[in-house]
Amino acid sequence: MTIPALRLSGLCVTYDGVVALTGVDLDVWPGEVIALLGSSGSGKTTLLHTVAGFIEPDSGVVAIGDRVVAGAGGWVAPEDRRVGLVFQGAALWPHLTVLDTVAYPIRRRGLPKGAARREAAGLLERLGLSPLADRRPAQLSGGEQQRVGLARALARDPALFLFDEPTAHLDTHLRSVVLEEIARRREALGAAALYATHNAAEALAIADRIAVLRAGRLVQVGTPQEVYAQPVDAETARLTGPASLLDAAALGAAALDGWAIDAPVGGVVGVRGHETVLVRPDWVRFGGDLPGRVESVRYRGPSTDHVVSVRGGRLLVSSPGPPRRGVGEVVGLTVTQTWSMPSLDGAGRLTAVRETAATDA
Repeated sequence: MTIPALRLSGLCVTYDGVVALTGVDLDVWPGEVIALLGSSGSGKTTLLHTVAGFIEPDSGVVAIGDRVVAGAGGWVAPEDRRVGLVFQGAALWPHLTVLDTVAYPIRRRGLPKGAARREAAGLLERLGLSPLADRRPAQLSGGEQQRVGLARALARDPALFLFDEPTAHLDTHLRSVVLEEIARRREALGAAALYATHNAAEALAIADRIAVLRAGRLVQVGTPQEVYAQPVDAETARLTGPASLLDAAALGAAALDGWAIDAPVGGVVGVRGHETVLVRPDWVRFGGDLPGRVESVRYRGPSTDHVVSVRGGRLLVSSPGPPRRGVGEVVGLTVTQTWSMPSLDGAGRLTAVRETAATDA
């Protein structure tokens, strides 16, 4: 029987009477990456710090592999948990050079100093940090410190990686390089990972599953495809990418002919108002029988966003390349996919949404 690399059971954490995490149940399997996705204050960093051992939970259990490290009478100090940590603050040792900082965890694995420095140098080269090898933290920018902190974590041999927005201070090119190295190193070790981010595109790209956190609760856990295409509620939908919500009744039956209207998401109940459907920008294209008028056009480089007014709301249409339609132009649209959402009241607000986590066995 396979043992989870990380098991969280009934995890609850409070700060001065304020609930930070409540009832968190989550298994992370060996080799799996779970992205923790949530807005600021949702509990992502608190969850990582609790797993790392910097915070002791009020109740619940944290187990890494077959070892209980918090709760149920067990407690293991942070330095004795086999985890590789990359948090928003790099927390580098001020007296060590970059090379020695990265070589330190390798030496702790038992390698001689020379071999450790050679392995560290190779890791620095892959991350584009070789020119910084002899510098100390005070001589590094914030982004450079973040990358060195990442290199130090990757140099360990952990059973579990904990990443807290490791690419937050990096430009687009470096973000790609870092994500590739994270994937390469993690796969080579067979380690699992919890990866906290508020960047939906990053979460969708890097994760095997996504765990959506809101106000300290897990509201949905599923594959990237499930969370993107079948969000448990409208707030989750917006968190995972651009989304248009349309009033199905206002559109009328004729407009819905041929649409793939799905059944409501299990566990989400709208109390009053009209049925609402979610449409992603990539689920709609120009040309078709649904009439609309272009309200705005925004060129994004690889694609162009068109906001189109239709019966029942406004649709965001993303098309490749430069603008294909102008403001004020009357167009026809085809919607290829939708997802039924909680109801809207008369003022267009979501009403009485009950949040239920979608679990993955």
